[in-house]
Amino acid sequence: MNTTNFFIVAAIVVYLLGMLAVGFRFSKKTSNSEDFYLGGRKMGPIVTAMSAEASDMSSWLLMGLPGVAYLTGVADAAWTAIGLGVGTWLNWYFVSRRLRRYSQNIGAITVPDFFSRRYHDKSNVLNAIAALVIIIFFIPYTASGFAACGKLFNSLFGVDYTAAMVVAALVIVGYTIMGGFGAVSTTDLIQSIVMTIALITVLTYGITTAGGWGAVMDNARALPGYLSLTATHDAASMSAVPYTSLSIASCLAWGFGYFGMPHILLRFMAIEDENKLVLSRRIASVWVFIAMAVAIIIGIVGLGMTHAGALGFLDGSSSETIIVQIAGLISKHGFLTAILAGIILAGILAATMSTADSQMLAAASSVSQNIVQDFFHVKLTEKQSLLIARITIAAIAVLGIILARDPNSSVFGIVSFAWAGFGGAFGAVMLCALFWKRSNKWGALAGMVSGGAVVFLWKYLVRPIGGVWNIYELLPAFFVSLLFIVVVSLLTKAPDEAQVAEFEAAK
Repeated sequence: MNTTNFFIVAAIVVYLLGMLAVGFRFSKKTSNSEDFYLGGRKMGPIVTAMSAEASDMSSWLLMGLPGVAYLTGVADAAWTAIGLGVGTWLNWYFVSRRLRRYSQNIGAITVPDFFSRRYHDKSNVLNAIAALVIIIFFIPYTASGFAACGKLFNSLFGVDYTAAMVVAALVIVGYTIMGGFGAVSTTDLIQSIVMTIALITVLTYGITTAGGWGAVMDNARALPGYLSLTATHDAASMSAVPYTSLSIASCLAWGFGYFGMPHILLRFMAIEDENKLVLSRRIASVWVFIAMAVAIIIGIVGLGMTHAGALGFLDGSSSETIIVQIAGLISKHGFLTAILAGIILAGILAATMSTADSQMLAAASSVSQNIVQDFFHVKLTEKQSLLIARITIAAIAVLGIILARDPNSSVFGIVSFAWAGFGGAFGAVMLCALFWKRSNKWGALAGMVSGGAVVFLWKYLVRPIGGVWNIYELLPAFFVSLLFIVVVSLLTKAPDEAQVAEFEAAK
């Protein structure tokens, strides 16, 4: 290992050890299920805001988004970012406070638990179905994070792709198992700071290396459709491909996913005071818009660097390693820049870890609390419940590694499918649970099952037809789910007085 790589690895190792230290510290504060799953509902507004957004953005922010912008230009990335940015704000504005109040009033500590208690589902079928949805879609989501780690170390150091995934998984599993929600939220706050440093550093260096902002823009303007919001750039034919209104709608549909994201919704439930959610919303909304804009610009700057000869052309899934490639260039200017490059790469790890840890924790709570205890009515002590949750975290990590074993897998592609799954299955159900008094258990169940099923059907059977059917599966899944909730709720028995009273108390 040369000196440069030594300092890069040293910076990353220090960072990873720091995350484990946080997990160990919080392990001393985790004594029961509410501590492990919600941090005892004691999260402050800044930790709530930044942990939500760090766990939301994942490796997609530092790998998927710049990669898409690098290859095809602004349209695809920008419309997706707009949908996500608007969805972020709407979720914080409409959902966060009511969910915090409602979940505390009825004693819910997980998202499936909330659905079950909200609709007085004594059979706990809602609990079990929601838990299965979480497990099904969080495994590929977690796999996308491990794939990002594998690509990072493989492209920079030539380290075996699978070995890199295993090491990253061990660290994430380690601090999540030890510290639970408190450790996850605190490390997410730290990781959001590291991600911000990475974005700013890469952008500044990239513009300088590409010959300045003017040179970057001149190169982008010379490519047909590259800077357009109504066309994409086709590098093979050097032509502009029209970006249809259908494609725009598909990208904007990403925003619907927020209403059904368990790892984000849990942050709303965990804050210490619902009135502090206003500050959290402002911090989260500003950060997410700026972070996504910078990530897209990095993709454009990266292509400018390729044009200037500083980078080779990156095609296919290799375009997702653009920040890794730029970090490699930064590291060649001395040991201080090598350490800085290590921090940038730690930022990619941070983006990956901040999402994977939250997802594994949500899935663990689904198995231990919602399936084993609530549905099968197995009586567990607090110690046994936490043991099952921790075993689940380890099992999901193993399945994630197996699923991501192909080094050519696209981070963007895996994330988009999992995102659609949660938005389709939970999005409309959550909105109706919070804002429609007439919705009932059967409507929620029908909406959950139909939304999740449409995601699979549209992705693998309908969308391949092409043409007008080639739209993001989240869009039809969300509206089919909403339709089923409304129709089935109206055709079945109205909620009882106790449910109505709880609904009114949460308004």
